[in-house]
Amino acid sequence: MGSLEGRAVLQLEDENLVDSKHNDRRTSSMDATPQISVFDTDTDGVSCKCMWNSILRQMHIVLFSKKLNLLIPCGPLAMLVDTLTDHHGWIFFLSLLGIIPLAERLGWATEQLAFYTGPTVGGLLNATFGNATELIISMYALRRGMIRVVQQSLLGSILSNTLLVLGCAFFAGGIVHSTKDQLFDKGNAVMNSGLLLMAVMGLLFPAVLHFTHTELHFGKSELALSRFSSCVMLVAYGAYLFYQLTSQNSLYMPLAEEEGENDESLEEEEAPEISKWGSIIWLSILTLWIAVLSEYLVNAIEGASVAMSIPVAFISVILLPIVGNAAEHAGAVMFAVKDKLDISLGVAIGSSTQIAMFGIPFCVVVGWIMGRPMDLNFQLFETATLFMSVLVVAFMLQDGTSNYFKGLMLLLCYLIVAASFFVHIDPEAIQDKPKKT
Repeated sequence: MGSLEGRAVLQLEDENLVDSKHNDRRTSSMDATPQISVFDTDTDGVSCKCMWNSILRQMHIVLFSKKLNLLIPCGPLAMLVDTLTDHHGWIFFLSLLGIIPLAERLGWATEQLAFYTGPTVGGLLNATFGNATELIISMYALRRGMIRVVQQSLLGSILSNTLLVLGCAFFAGGIVHSTKDQLFDKGNAVMNSGLLLMAVMGLLFPAVLHFTHTELHFGKSELALSRFSSCVMLVAYGAYLFYQLTSQNSLYMPLAEEEGENDESLEEEEAPEISKWGSIIWLSILTLWIAVLSEYLVNAIEGASVAMSIPVAFISVILLPIVGNAAEHAGAVMFAVKDKLDISLGVAIGSSTQIAMFGIPFCVVVGWIMGRPMDLNFQLFETATLFMSVLVVAFMLQDGTSNYFKGLMLLLCYLIVAASFFVHIDPEAIQDKPKKT
């Protein structure tokens, strides 16, 4: 009862205090007005200060948290060199270096957004924006009529993801976990291998039709078949996306997460660093900046090839995809080292599948709309290279295990592919001259 009496006394004192303040405000209304406005001004100032602090913090995280971001000034330098000189070799080299950190930050921003969308949608976003660099470069090259650059850069992206990125992931994971074979979901890996083989079939038939001279309408049947096959491949990829989004056994959901074996330390380590809208804004900024640099990069490809005595085919198939796949490369290796090989496969093989089943057909359809004769005839040498690479990867994935030796084999296969394109002369490159728009 004593406590209740004490509370009653405190409430009575509070009421008296409020009444006295109310009477004071009534008698000095003229003085109260400036006090209220000062309070509101202080509140606005505090909110503005908090907003600026949040913006500065996000800029620090995005632009200054990685040593790789030291290469970001190479982009403005490339623009400056292009304005002052005609050294295409330097323009290409600086643009290439400038895109590398932007591609990595684009992948990082996608991962931040994935925290707010869930693992399945997040994995699809990661694969989509991971390929944004290659697709942007392809759109600029297609607009300038550089069809062979488009074909070879997309082909190189598939080869880079399946051989180089996956090979590095297997090798790094196998070295760290050398006492055991790492496991991954065999069913998802086989399904993606089947999609890659379907893409190879779509590229193989137009090439065979061209080189056997068995077209019904010479010069038209090959292009018509390519456009029809592209539409079929887009439908197949749409069905694949629907299956992934509705299936419980998603490619982008690692086995450890499905079994509920997540460590608390990993959950704390993987907390988002920026907000949802911050991720969306930075995705837009980085995509726009990559698009600007891609134009300088594409314009300097042929001049750089002459200046550095490097075939255009090698630049398109090897150098451009390595830059575009920087985000996938780092992410796949990191997850393999953490023994999350299913996520590594989702990034590497999922990205390859998206380029093969969506990126290439999408470019054919866009070329159709733009009036460019973009087709699926990637020429015999390129198609044979893709066919053999997909077969090698399919055999590596069929047992559901990985080790450092498998990774080493994939890396050595990529070295053979790179050496082959370094000594390869593209017979169609002479006809593929840039056109003014």
